[in-house]
Amino acid sequence: MSSNSSNFLVLSKTFTESLERAFAANDIEVLKADYDAARASDNDKKTALHQAFRDMLLTKSEDIPAIEGFISFAVNSCRKDMTVATMPVVLLGDIFDAVTLDRAEQIFTYVENNVAIWKEEFFFTACKHNLLRMCNDLLRRLSRSQNTVFCGRILLFLAKFFPFSERSGLNIISEFNLENITEYGMDGNEMIVEQLSSSGGTDPDAADGEAEENKLKIDYNLYCKFWALQDFFRNPNQCYNKVQWKTFETHAKSVLSAFSSFKLEEHRASSSTNAVPKAMEGTTGNSGSPMEQDEIRESGHFFAKFLTNPKLLSLQLSDSNFRRSVLVQFLILFQYLNSTVKFKAETHVLTQAQSDWLKETETQVYQLIEESPPNGKKFANTARHMLLREELWNSWKNEGCKEFKRPEAVLEDTDSSTAPKTAGGTGSSAGGGTPSTGSGRPPAKRPRKPLGDLIRDATKQGKFYMGNPEITRLWNLCPDNLQACKGTDRNFLPSLETYLENPKEKQDPSFEWRALRLLARQSPHFFTLFNTPSYKVSDYLESVRKKIQKDKLDIKLEHAIQEETANPTHTEQPEPEGEGLVGEEEQEQMDTELLKTEQLTPEDKNTHKTLAVTKEQLSELAPSIGRDWKKLATKLGYGADEIQYFESEHATVADQCCHLLTLWFDDDMDASLDNLAYILEGLEMIAAADSVKQMIALLSDKVEEVSE
Repeated sequence: MSSNSSNFLVLSKTFTESLERAFAANDIEVLKADYDAARASDNDKKTALHQAFRDMLLTKSEDIPAIEGFISFAVNSCRKDMTVATMPVVLLGDIFDAVTLDRAEQIFTYVENNVAIWKEEFFFTACKHNLLRMCNDLLRRLSRSQNTVFCGRILLFLAKFFPFSERSGLNIISEFNLENITEYGMDGNEMIVEQLSSSGGTDPDAADGEAEENKLKIDYNLYCKFWALQDFFRNPNQCYNKVQWKTFETHAKSVLSAFSSFKLEEHRASSSTNAVPKAMEGTTGNSGSPMEQDEIRESGHFFAKFLTNPKLLSLQLSDSNFRRSVLVQFLILFQYLNSTVKFKAETHVLTQAQSDWLKETETQVYQLIEESPPNGKKFANTARHMLLREELWNSWKNEGCKEFKRPEAVLEDTDSSTAPKTAGGTGSSAGGGTPSTGSGRPPAKRPRKPLGDLIRDATKQGKFYMGNPEITRLWNLCPDNLQACKGTDRNFLPSLETYLENPKEKQDPSFEWRALRLLARQSPHFFTLFNTPSYKVSDYLESVRKKIQKDKLDIKLEHAIQEETANPTHTEQPEPEGEGLVGEEEQEQMDTELLKTEQLTPEDKNTHKTLAVTKEQLSELAPSIGRDWKKLATKLGYGADEIQYFESEHATVADQCCHLLTLWFDDDMDASLDNLAYILEGLEMIAAADSVKQMIALLSDKVEEVSE
């Protein structure tokens, strides 16, 4: 053991002296000669030389050019097979641990410039884990808010070094950084209410009336709405919740309205002369020239995280960079909500109304970006282009982040041999002969495009490639073939009422069988008690026809009641149409026996409600329910978040209850006054149930009066 350690010390001392001479002369062959002359195993010699490199590097920690040259010398020694391939990265890790962050940032430039070396097959396999560990150690030492640029350089280097398909650098399941929480808030009474003029600056001496009208009021309410949006930007999936969507929509409208009311203006040379730093006045002849202003703007710093102090909001709204950051956040969120992401839940789907609102708001956001100086239109076009490219990355991620491969090059001799042959054939054809090649062989066929490339190109255009041109054309007539199958032009079934009234069809022996099939498909009257065998099917169908006409009349009467309620001065009543209004007693008795029960399908319930209720009538019912409306909301199936939404939207209990009843009657197919009275009785809300019954009686009387 002692002999091995003494041998290592001797080798280390020998290689240290040889390394100093070789590095001073910048000649790797000097070190190579001493390395080959040493009598020891390759493993011992590599270990000793490795230690000599590490010891010598620490003596050069103050000279950055010397460090860079020393690392390059170590790379050459690796290629000469004198040390292991990981040694240059190990040396970089040692020097980063020994220097300050300012020097580390300068040395990291060498790492960035030599990314091609680290990506060589000889170094990549051995060094990729060491380089990743070294970069992560640097990131842990840096501050994300103060060393933003250096952190970005490290992340960009890792993106260049590792291939795109490297699993460790991909967010495969599309998780959000939920730890990025924006903290804000204070007592609303301490908020200083400020007013900003729409001209782009504060002017305490402005006294004209037009300036007073165009001032934007910044209060605690706007402050809370503005910073509350960051929670939706942090976790966009909240927007798929109905209550959270209402909150986001309200806050977004307020913030965008504030941006629209308070517009920024381009700085003019005369007004911006005083804004130029005094340090530049001695170096330039005209401190307010447009060129110098552009230089000042370009030298501005980007902050990854803005301060949330309430007193800073007025200044932040006057900052063009701040405004652009918020507006671009809106665009990113809108794109995510409208995009198809592989790992989205099935319930994360927008309604048509939400999609329309996003489209309108996106147009408004782009308009605000174009109006924000400097170069608003150019910035908007750039943002639009970057988001378009983001859709391509999203598609790549949905496909499983497949590895990028260069396309195989087409053989050059194919093209070179084809060109002269085609020219020769063309010449002979022009002279009256047949095209031919000089060698008598037919021209080489053009290589066919691979099937995968054809499918890929068709997918990029939003189409399908079926292999045959005619089938491909037919298949792409409609983007969504399943939806095309549901089109109204493919519905060849006649309506039940038309079929029953057509006398020509009744002559067909299969009329009754087809009529029953249509009845089962289109009408709830098929599912009734029909137990009397003495009645004929034709009599049953005739009674169904009359019942359908009566239903149409009931619907017209309901519309008449609604119009009378909305417009009391309207005295005209709809004239009864159709037959069967006053029939014979025997016929009425037969219809009653044939159609004893009425069972509506879910699709027909909304159009067959017995009594129509207006919002004014619901407002009359709300006080009778009172503070027990939360118990009723729970019974009707509304969750705690929706109940909280009702409370936040309205101040009084009556308005909250009225909002609940209005939504229930609009959305629930089973909503009716009878069901409401039944539910209230089950909840032991007797007084409210009696009020509903009284309203049912009043509405029934009105229906009878109109029918008479």
